[in-house]
Amino acid sequence: MSRLQIVSPRTEPSSVAGRAGSSLSITRLGSFVGAEIGGIDLARPLDDATRDAIAEALAEHGVVFFRDQHLTPEEQIAFAERFGRIDVNRFFRPVEGHPQIAEVRKEAHQAANIGSNWHTDHSYDQHPAKGSILLAREVPSLGGDTLFASMYAAYDALSDGLKATLAPLKSLHSSRHVFGSESRSLASNDLKGRIINPEAATQDAVHPVVITHPDSGRKALYVNPNFTLRIEGWTEAESAALLGYLYEHARKPEFAFRFRWQPGSIAFWDNRATWHLALNDYHGERRLMHRITIAGSALH
Repeated sequence: MSRLQIVSPRTEPSSVAGRAGSSLSITRLGSFVGAEIGGIDLARPLDDATRDAIAEALAEHGVVFFRDQHLTPEEQIAFAERFGRIDVNRFFRPVEGHPQIAEVRKEAHQAANIGSNWHTDHSYDQHPAKGSILLAREVPSLGGDTLFASMYAAYDALSDGLKATLAPLKSLHSSRHVFGSESRSLASNDLKGRIINPEAATQDAVHPVVITHPDSGRKALYVNPNFTLRIEGWTEAESAALLGYLYEHARKPEFAFRFRWQPGSIAFWDNRATWHLALNDYHGERRLMHRITIAGSALH
């Protein structure tokens, strides 16, 4: 029996006691994705029970949020390492002195932001990212929210016939067209200096179109508009028809939750169960986030 009792935002949050005496409150936010966890100071070491409770909520809800967590880089790294090995990002400029942390930055004079298309992190790797932990350092006075979409819900809403069609399919993912020397990222003067190492964008990977989540056991769509190129064994035109339908289906508003950032907010999302998109609606203001990516394993 689960130790977590997830509740509606209209009721009091439930509590989960950790071995160290901490008491987590876990409140469901969206209909299909997102829960907020309170009653915890992430600057302190996590006991095993608390770590397991967070991991359970993450697998179930796709993304969990924490407020008022003003962590040092060392504390953010220590928190991340409780959930797995850190996957150092190749393409984002790192925080000085802390290569494990990638900067997600937009200055007031810049027009383009990072992450403005629906995607899941590192799907171009043979062993895609398990999770990502984003900490808000500086946020605009308005805007700069992030949308999260449940790929559990997107899969569940498909017809039985389409589920059967997708079951044996695999798709090709790549970093080349996004981060490589001919990519749209380097074509933008705004992103130069924020996106780095185009020569390292050589990753190609094939993954199932539908995966079974290794922790929750649920089925989830695993294609995304940013990094997925085509269905393995299909032409680009054939692939575009099917993938285009899946993308339009998966981005339906009912599958999504919109998170409003505050300084010290953390979003910890499961890349195997969600998409995310950073809204670019805060021109003239600065936004600075620190992201750590947690390495994953092969998907099935």
